[in-house]
Amino acid sequence: MTKDHEHRINLRLPAEIFEAMDRLRKAGAGKVSRNTWIAMAIEEKIERDSHKGAGGECVDA
Repeated sequence: MTKDHEHRINLRLPAEIFEAMDRLRKAGAGKVSRNTWIAMAIEEKIERDSHKGAGGECVDA
């Protein structure tokens, strides 16, 4: 994605979530920035939720 297609947001997180995120991101393979880690987590959530129906049941095609 190019800079022309990016959106910026401010994100407030409780200290516990921020610290857990940093622990997990540093424990993973390779060096991943906070921005990349958060973007990957959002993509993972979108993918997971896109397979759920209105009642939360899995609707894999």
